Amino acid sequence: MLIFRSILTVMFVSIVGYTLVTISNHGWGLVPVFFGDIAKMAWPGQFNFDFLGFLILSALWIAWRYKFSATGLLLSPLALTGGILFLSFYLLVISFTEGGDIRSILLGKQAET
Repeated sequence: MLIFRSILTVMFVSIVGYTLVTISNHGWGLVPVFFGDIAKMAWPGQFNFDFLGFLILSALWIAWRYKFSATGLLLSPLALTGGILFLSFYLLVISFTEGGDIRSILLGKQAET
């Protein structure tokens, strides 16, 4: 669990730093660039489209993990839009709240049934 938590910490700190530099150099205009690249049907768009699939799966997993309760439905848009910035922090927090139990981390409320 220590290695997993270390990787999550490195991911979180790295993406925060990278995001701050990107915002300072290019502003907050991610959405037009992200979907604009998809519309161009080139490799950057293909990557974004592929990544969007991972974001959707991440959001669905969060909602499912909470049995589509209010908590899950509130957290899932953060997973969809936050990417690894959200997911690394979320997984780090629940790795502690779930006592490092990987079954509970992955299944959440689903593990209770």
